[in-house]
Amino acid sequence: MKKPCLIFLPFLLFAFSASSQNIIRVQTCNNDFIKKEVDSLKSSYSRDGFVLLKEASITMESEYEMPVVVPLSEGSWYQFVFIGDHSSKLYEVRMYDWNERQVVYQKKMWGDVDGNIISYSYIPKFSEFHMMKPVQVNKQKKKNLCGYVMLFKKVSDNASISPQ
Repeated sequence: MKKPCLIFLPFLLFAFSASSQNIIRVQTCNNDFIKKEVDSLKSSYSRDGFVLLKEASITMESEYEMPVVVPLSEGSWYQFVFIGDHSSKLYEVRMYDWNERQVVYQKKMWGDVDGNIISYSYIPKFSEFHMMKPVQVNKQKKKNLCGYVMLFKKVSDNASISPQ
């Protein structure tokens, strides 16, 4: 009788530990103003020879980082974009390499030109995963802030010229 209980006990412990974990789930949000900015940036980077690799609309909480992990290839030219909610007063993005060394840091304030958009180029020295951590601080400490992240990769040196 003891053996069946011993076999069942690990499964029971696993079930309790799995249900008690705090899991970060990416949730999308809808913000028409951010959508317009996204469309404009996609068009602009496309004209400059970049292709969109990944994008995500995310719901964020004020003062909490939202980690985004991406695989990057050595020597490739990437462009990262984070768009924050217009009602926030501070926007920051930190990026770390596989060894958890910070390789990029950018900060913008609400009053800056394009203050809710952080965009930066990066050419990795090694092919490895990198983690981008955007954060925004909101005046009202909102829990449902809209954010948007995009990853572009340069595919051609020839920028297409649009007819006027």
